[in-house]
Amino acid sequence: MPATILVVEDEGDIAILLRYNLEAEGFRVVTAETGEEAQRALQEKLPDLILLDWMLPEVSGIELCRRWRAREETSRIPIIMLTARGEEEERVRGLATGADDYVVKPFSVPELAARIHALLRRANPNLVTAALKVGDLELDRTTHRVRRANRDVHLGPTEYRLLEYLMRHPGRVYSREQLLDGVWGNDVYVDERTVDVHIGRLRRAINRGRESDPIRTVRGAGYAFDERFAANQPVAAAAR
Repeated sequence: MPATILVVEDEGDIAILLRYNLEAEGFRVVTAETGEEAQRALQEKLPDLILLDWMLPEVSGIELCRRWRAREETSRIPIIMLTARGEEEERVRGLATGADDYVVKPFSVPELAARIHALLRRANPNLVTAALKVGDLELDRTTHRVRRANRDVHLGPTEYRLLEYLMRHPGRVYSREQLLDGVWGNDVYVDERTVDVHIGRLRRAINRGRESDPIRTVRGAGYAFDERFAANQPVAAAAR
């Protein structure tokens, strides 16, 4: 079962952004705009992690964090505070109240996803899959090692993130804009054609000789990791 993340955020645009990107990471997402809604969500099902906005209507995020840490059933749930307050004193206050991590708005989506994965690994390693394997291609998230047909594939950091992003959801087509947001982050400006350049580098690194290409170009739409890749692998290659 995928890990469940409770997002407590009253800004609609940010809540939509978080839901979209976290679901793309494979998480189940529950959202709440107020402390009361968050409490009802907790009573229905305890999440595996909470993203908690500091500034909420009625009850502040830091007060909710304090209450949840005081209750046995919620005391061990990892909590990441989201806030526009970047001063050291405020960060210390949030962590002292019981938050496990602290992310300042505007935030990088890839960095936030990495922090979520790191917290979940510490809290419950079974919730985060360390390795992605499709056909003869394997990506190890722990060591950042990629292998194909028992050989090491050497990728740059951007090509590695691209491959990981695509492998998480075989068959799903991502536009260049979505790949830029998911891999580079929405706070970094680069031209959409940069995606094409790095896809080309990724293909040259993982494909050798007559090996089938797992990256599918969808004309007018973007790129996808081919969901038929494993089935199209030659028997001899899969058995090596």
